[in-house]
Amino acid sequence: MLGSVLIANRGEIACRVARTAKRLGLRTIAVYSEADRGALHVRMCDEAHAIGPAPAAESYLVGARVIEVARKAGAECIHPGYGFLSENAEFAEACAAAGVVFVGPPPAAIRAMGLKDRAKALMEKAGVPVVPGYHGERQEPSFLREKAYEIGYPVLIKAVAGGGGKGMRRVDKHAEFEAALEGAQREAKASFGDARVLVEKYVGAPRHIEIQVFADGHGNAIHLNERDCSLQRRHQKVIEEAPAPEITPRLRARIGERCAEACRKIGYRGAGTFEFLYEEGEFYFIEMNTRVQVEHPVTELITGVDIVEEQIRVAAGERLKYRQKDIEIRGHAIECRINAEDPFSFAPSPGRITAYHPPGGPGIRVDSHIYQGYLVPPYYDSMLGKVIAYGDTRDQAIRRMRIALSEMVVEGIKTNIPLHQELLADNRVIRGGVSIHHLERALAQRALER
Repeated sequence: MLGSVLIANRGEIACRVARTAKRLGLRTIAVYSEADRGALHVRMCDEAHAIGPAPAAESYLVGARVIEVARKAGAECIHPGYGFLSENAEFAEACAAAGVVFVGPPPAAIRAMGLKDRAKALMEKAGVPVVPGYHGERQEPSFLREKAYEIGYPVLIKAVAGGGGKGMRRVDKHAEFEAALEGAQREAKASFGDARVLVEKYVGAPRHIEIQVFADGHGNAIHLNERDCSLQRRHQKVIEEAPAPEITPRLRARIGERCAEACRKIGYRGAGTFEFLYEEGEFYFIEMNTRVQVEHPVTELITGVDIVEEQIRVAAGERLKYRQKDIEIRGHAIECRINAEDPFSFAPSPGRITAYHPPGGPGIRVDSHIYQGYLVPPYYDSMLGKVIAYGDTRDQAIRRMRIALSEMVVEGIKTNIPLHQELLADNRVIRGGVSIHHLERALAQRALER
């Protein structure tokens, strides 16, 4: 086992990693920007080091500075959390060059899965189903327009290096393709420095289902079942749950085994997530995230696996503690992302928290970094943390979540708790199986009724 870890992140994920690392007996090293001098992760870790001004581009995203701190502090490994440097192959290589273990997959795997076209080509070869479309190298507008016609409208134009809905356009008519392509390429270039796109069939009313996988450096790979992340706005997840409603054990095993086999074929190592669109019993691969996910707690609660612990152990060269036969589903878990924002306009709401009371009771977990008096900075993602409810059944988990949200107090700023309360009172959400369009349509209907 490694003896020390530098956590190259902030907020709730930095606290989350620190808790597991401390339990394993590792010395924990925090880094912080000027805006995070009083942050909880700074207080929790055994030592903490300043790395620059408030903007992430001048602090948390400066990989050379993070590695310099790691070397001076004697960190044996760096855990990047999610976001920031977590899927940066150059940073992973720089860690290796500095003699510091990167807690994540090999740089080659990060690169292979970081570009949507290459990832889909690899998944096709591995037998993982993908959305029908063109994922090749040619980028001439006339050629892509011809491919769109062959695929059949409606189609989606998507940035090869994209994420979060940027560089994405839906096209319903052949005559609209060129203008949509130009807009997608322009946005992709501005957002990712890469104007390349792919074109694929638009799947009408899918759900967003993802498969959690884990692989070690000894040829072992398993899946930890699936999560349903369909409640999202502008491609940003709001509520997640595990297991996904209406997914049968046979279907779960089939798609999970294909994902685990794909990990073995590409030489993957560590935690990862295969993301799919799911409609009428069919899965369509869209991308792979080569890191721990925000929503990993729901998987931990139904399987009993500490995903961060396994990340650290695998990075240390150990074999996975688990075989596929050890992974069972016990009960149901649901997660609500609590953000510092207006619950319906989604405008950010930074400021000082004047009162804070987290919920508790059986089956309730809160992963957060806030406290009374904490100043929420305007420089980063607005997420304050997550409330996760576990129950023997899905109905019990939802009931516990409703109670937890009613107990939770965050004053001084606005939060999206009222949005979560509305969603969990929606009969369609309660029944389960809503599509990725449900929240957007519910918000549009709400606006019309006001």
